[in-house]
Amino acid sequence: MLESRLFKILYYLLDKGKATARELAERLEVSTRTIYRDIDALSSAGIPIYTETGRGGGIRLMEGFVLDRALLSEQERREILSALRSLWALSGHQQDVVLEKLSALFQVICAKLL
Repeated sequence: MLESRLFKILYYLLDKGKATARELAERLEVSTRTIYRDIDALSSAGIPIYTETGRGGGIRLMEGFVLDRALLSEQERREILSALRSLWALSGHQQDVVLEKLSALFQVICAKLL
């Protein structure tokens, strides 16, 4: 559960840019103290995460941080892209730009997924 929560925090910050400990605690249904312990764990793991106090403060990732694609295996990357392509085919929406970006990030050619 801890690993899942750490990834949720990381992905949330990548998406939103910043969050307060209270916001994350409510979202993940844990205490703010648990969030601070999780931030310490992420920092110890080498994730450039920090907190700012005061008005407008919160928890942030260092500017320019990107998630290393090595966190996912080759097979996991292919499965994610394949699942997204299947979902978008069923919904009728074409999301070629997103698939191209993910393919570049994952270094997988989408044509191989068909």
